[in-house]
Amino acid sequence: MPPFAIALPRRILFGRGEAQKAPALIAAFGPRGVLVHGANPARAEWLAQALRAQGCDILALPCAHEPTLDILNAATAQAKAHRPHWVVALGGGAALDLGKALAALIPASGGAMDHLEVVGRALPLATPPLPFIALPTTAGTGAEATKNAVIGLPDHGRKVSLRDDAMFAALAIVDPALTDNCPRAVTLASGLDAVTQVIEPYLSCKATPYTDAITRPAIATGLAALKRLMQAEDPAARDALAWTSLTGGIALANAGLGVVHGLAGVIGGITPAAHGAICGVLLGPALGLNRARCTGQTSGRIEEICTLVAATFGGSAASAPETLAAWAKDCGLPPLTAQGLPAARHAEVAEAARTSSSMKGNPVPLDLPDLVSILQAAG
Repeated sequence: MPPFAIALPRRILFGRGEAQKAPALIAAFGPRGVLVHGANPARAEWLAQALRAQGCDILALPCAHEPTLDILNAATAQAKAHRPHWVVALGGGAALDLGKALAALIPASGGAMDHLEVVGRALPLATPPLPFIALPTTAGTGAEATKNAVIGLPDHGRKVSLRDDAMFAALAIVDPALTDNCPRAVTLASGLDAVTQVIEPYLSCKATPYTDAITRPAIATGLAALKRLMQAEDPAARDALAWTSLTGGIALANAGLGVVHGLAGVIGGITPAAHGAICGVLLGPALGLNRARCTGQTSGRIEEICTLVAATFGGSAASAPETLAAWAKDCGLPPLTAQGLPAARHAEVAEAARTSSSMKGNPVPLDLPDLVSILQAAG
């Protein structure tokens, strides 16, 4: 067995009702903190009130959509003035990314561009981040378990990461009840992202025995849960999808991703489309293209995945990538053109994606025509 490492948040709580432990656990980090929440502050009021009841002085900051550099810089200035002891984020992947980035930058002497990949200096953090506490309200990105925060730079047409081994959460509380009754379209997009993030690490050229052990069973679990939630609200399926999302976050932090996220990072920088919707529409075509290019052990893994897709959605293993794409479309997932990416920009996106960090995990190198063919199939 080859040597490998396991990188995780300092502590993870999983299960229904676990969010009720958050106020006391957060207050133990200190009396003053930043609460990052989504567009609707009312959804975070329960936590704000409970933290104030613990004697905490709270600065609440909204994250209405995926964070950009301007949003991050403005939030960092506000947060520094508050002199917090910790940062908590309650919301979807966007809120968690902003909170995680704030926890890293508040104690730092430099700015975001000193640490951002690709467009910045990508310097490691010289000062430890503040304790970061994550409470996801969607099951998708697994950001509660990763060491990076994704930030949009519209002027560069890219989404890139602020990444450091020190950025893992001090505490991640994954309470599936926080995802109950999530809107159907959000459930579909974020759920497909969660499924992608257990498939890509399983196929990754950087996979380890540990990531294999957690991703392989989560693929079937995630597919079945997502199918069920497109039929009806189901707490058991919410639990299963939340577990899949957490597993995907842990797996990608330890084994990387692949072509879906390599392309999605670029598309997300030049369109207003949601990250999960982009990943969802790319997953089927990317799975098919990788199957056509891979050999050996990875080929066998792809066939396993295709067999699981067929068992969940019908059809044959041979047609599984197309079956998955058709099912997502039937559930309302829009093609890339409807998400804001015209076909005329396919070559531009493909070229930019070749240098993305996620592409380093793809099981086989893909050339420019390969990437364009995935984008064309996703449409």
